[in-house]
Amino acid sequence: MRIQHLIILLAITISFSSCIETNQAFTKLPPGLWRGVLKLESGTDVVAVEEEVGTAVQNDTDLPFEFNVIYDDPSTFHIEIMNGDERIDVSDIIYGLDRKTAKDTLIIHFPVFDTYIKALYEEGIIEGDWFVNYKPGYSIPFKAYHARGYRFKDLQKIPLADLSGNWETTFEPGTEDEYPAIGLFEQDGNKITGTFKTETGDYRFLEGTVQGNKLYMSTFDGAHAFLFTGKILEDGSLVGEFRSGKHYKSSWIAKRNPDFALGDAFEMTTDLTGEPFNFTFPSTDGSMVSLTDDIYKGKIKLVKIMGTWCPNCKDETTFLLDYLKKNNPTDIEVVAIGFERYKDEVKSMNALKRFKDKWEVPYQVLLGGTSASKSKASEKLPQLSGILSYPTLVFVDKSNKIRKIYTGFSGPATDEYKKFVNDFDRIIEELRKEQI
Repeated sequence: MRIQHLIILLAITISFSSCIETNQAFTKLPPGLWRGVLKLESGTDVVAVEEEVGTAVQNDTDLPFEFNVIYDDPSTFHIEIMNGDERIDVSDIIYGLDRKTAKDTLIIHFPVFDTYIKALYEEGIIEGDWFVNYKPGYSIPFKAYHARGYRFKDLQKIPLADLSGNWETTFEPGTEDEYPAIGLFEQDGNKITGTFKTETGDYRFLEGTVQGNKLYMSTFDGAHAFLFTGKILEDGSLVGEFRSGKHYKSSWIAKRNPDFALGDAFEMTTDLTGEPFNFTFPSTDGSMVSLTDDIYKGKIKLVKIMGTWCPNCKDETTFLLDYLKKNNPTDIEVVAIGFERYKDEVKSMNALKRFKDKWEVPYQVLLGGTSASKSKASEKLPQLSGILSYPTLVFVDKSNKIRKIYTGFSGPATDEYKKFVNDFDRIIEELRKEQI
C-alpha cells in the first residue's frame, strides 16, 4: 500500500509541477487561439448575448476574426491573424500596466497600414478600439476572448445549399454605382471560404459559415475590416449586405454562373499619347526621381501606382519582392508611386518610409500625392487614361514607352492570380527581346 501511495503522490507532484511550468511559460496574454470581434454598430454586448442564449443567434453587425498569440520567449509574443489560408504575423506590440485602471494595456500596431488596436486585458478578455490614423476620429470598438475555437457561432443548422463554385455577382444593384464581381467559394459542411473578385482587385481571404439559409463571411488584416452577410433564396440565388468597417454599407446579389467573366485588367487603362512616359516625384530618401534618370536608361521599368493603406497593393508588393529576390534581374527597375490618405505631406512621406522599411523594399518609393482620390492621382499622371484602381502596374520598355497597363490586382485568394503571374512573365520576356 505504501508503494501505491508513493506512486500516487509522485504522479500528483509531477502533474502539479507541469501546471506550474505551463503557467510560467508566458507572462502577458495567454497563448493560443483568440476570437476577436469588431463591433460595427453599438448594441447588446457580445458576452451578455452569449451568456444569455448560447449559440442561438448570430449578430449581423459583429465582424469576427481569429488570431493566435504565440510566444517567442517567456516575455515576448507576437500574434498571427488568420483569414482562410492567409496568415499575418504582427510583432509590433506594446504591453504594460495602465496606472489609471491598474489593468494591463495592449497596443497592437499595424505599421504598414498606419492603424492600431489599443485595449485593456483582464481575465481572458481584451477590450478596446481599433483606430485608423488617416481617418481623424475613426475607431471601432474591439473585444477578444481567449480559447474561443470558432469565428462565427455554430448555430448547428444544416446548410440549405453547398455554395461552392463561381457566382455572378452585382454590388449596388440598380444604382449608378453598380459594379460586377465574381464570388469564388469553397464550402465544406458549414464552413465556407473564398472571396469576391472585382475588375480592380478582390476582397481578400474571406472565411465564415453557412447556417441554414444564412451566409456569414469576414476578414480583418489590420487595414480593412470586411463583413459579408447573405441569404439563400428559394430559387438558389443569393442576396446580401457588405460592410467595410463602420463607414460603408452596400447590397449585393449573386447567381451561379461558371462562365461569367470580368473585363480584361490589361484593357481598362490606356496610354493616351504613345509618347515616352515620364514623371518627377520626391522619394523617401529626399531626392527627386524621374523616369529619365540614368539608373533607368536602357532598362525595363515597372511603375507601381499604390497606397500604403491598400491591401491589394500589399499583395502586389509581395509578388514583386518575391520576383526580384528569386530572379535578381539586372535589366529591370521598379518604381512605386504612393498616393496617401493624409493631407499632410510629412505624414504621407512617413507612411511611405514605414512601408519601405517594413517590407525592406529595394526600389525607389515616391510620394505622388497627399490624396488617395483616383481623380487627383489621374491629374498627376495625365498620360494615363485614368487611375481606376490601386494598385495599377505600368510596364515600360527600354525606350520609356508604355507597353502594358494592369489595372488592379487579384491576389492569391483568387484564380486570377496564377494567370497574372503567367502574363507577367510573358510580358517581361517579350520586353527583354526588344532592342532599343
